[in-house]
Amino acid sequence: MAQKLTDRAALDPLLANGWALVDGRDALEKTYTFANFIDAFSWMTRAAIVAEKMNHHPEWFNVYKTVRVTLTTHDVGGLSDLDVTLAQKMDKLAG
Repeated sequence: MAQKLTDRAALDPLLANGWALVDGRDALEKTYTFANFIDAFSWMTRAAIVAEKMNHHPEWFNVYKTVRVTLTTHDVGGLSDLDVTLAQKMDKLAG
């Protein structure tokens, strides 16, 4: 089981790469913008496969070529190492 993130320094590289802390929640958020809907949906499909393998699923919202992602670990009531890992993998998939 995941544990709540205690080393907040783990967030620094993510925050420097476009992720932001969500006001009023212990969560991270990032908006990805792709060239078109197909690229956005393809990225979401690849990210969904990674998330499923991790058994850690994002909150996300897609309109055309934009995908807004929110990560938090509901089981621990906030951010965990799962969120850091998934954010890193999503960034890598986005190139």
